[in-house]
Amino acid sequence: MSEATIPLSVLDLSPVSSGRTGSDALRESIALAQHAERLGYRRYWVAEHHNLPSVASSSPVVMIASIAAATSTIRVGAGGIMLPNHAPLQVAETFRVLEALHPGRIDLGIGRAPGTDQLTAFALRRSKEAVTANDFPQQFAELMAYVDGFPQDHPFAPISAQPTDVPLPPVWILGSSMYGAQAAGLLGTAFAFAGHFGNADPVEAMDAYRQSFHPNERPGALTDPHSMLAVSAIVSDDADRAAELGRAAALSTVRLRQNSPGPLPSPEEAAAHDWTELDEQMAASFSHFTTVGTPDEAFKRIQIRGTACGADELMVTTNIHDPAERQRSYELLMSASPTQ
Repeated sequence: MSEATIPLSVLDLSPVSSGRTGSDALRESIALAQHAERLGYRRYWVAEHHNLPSVASSSPVVMIASIAAATSTIRVGAGGIMLPNHAPLQVAETFRVLEALHPGRIDLGIGRAPGTDQLTAFALRRSKEAVTANDFPQQFAELMAYVDGFPQDHPFAPISAQPTDVPLPPVWILGSSMYGAQAAGLLGTAFAFAGHFGNADPVEAMDAYRQSFHPNERPGALTDPHSMLAVSAIVSDDADRAAELGRAAALSTVRLRQNSPGPLPSPEEAAAHDWTELDEQMAASFSHFTTVGTPDEAFKRIQIRGTACGADELMVTTNIHDPAERQRSYELLMSASPTQ
């Protein structure tokens, strides 16, 4: 691999396309993971979202287990586990089980957002106090302690996450803001920045991560910072078709921002949509986050984004209505890599 080429991975939200079901989307994710493995993508991460009609990935641990069982070499992980939604002990146990079943292939990406609206967050966490709590550092420390051990006087000292004969998979902190970048640095973990929607400047966030990075003392922990930039890309052999696919994805984003989320529309639906001035403004902001184009053009542009912020890896999310066209987009993007 040339020094200028940043390796590629896949971030999958299991998008639900119009005319199809959430069950279809989950099966399409497994097929896409198998395709990504054949193409040479490094990692395949699944997201955690709840109560969102356009996204079927509500249980990332189930998807990780299913995808890891259906593949053999690609790393599979969470992009991520929204830690406030889960008991730290449960997360430690679940990911040790996954690591035991698929040794050396599991990643644990951790986020602090709810991945949903406030009402659904309340239903997940079962208390108003848990919804408003800002105790991510404490939750993270508890998660690590179930593996590394608590102080002897801690009430949870007798508890360990089973099975104990395997390590916790490599931990990443996910973020779309400066907080996540600095948290990852101070905690000494790898960092993945949500460049496909994050409000912070990726260059500033990555710089903040590297500047704040402090190695922790856990066995096998990073000695140097390691970062990944998530980007959105839509690729087609034909520039006009790429633009049509991008227009459909933009309409999905517009609807989400207008609090009327729905299944991912087709290019035909997007062409028939009565676009308002506000719609167009929102679609313009979508183009700021999504690279749309032919293979060489798209590959070059995402590599430039990654290089600008010093990312060690790129993770690509692609929302296309037709699952075959989505697979083809990833195929075309990887075909533009000089390593292929």
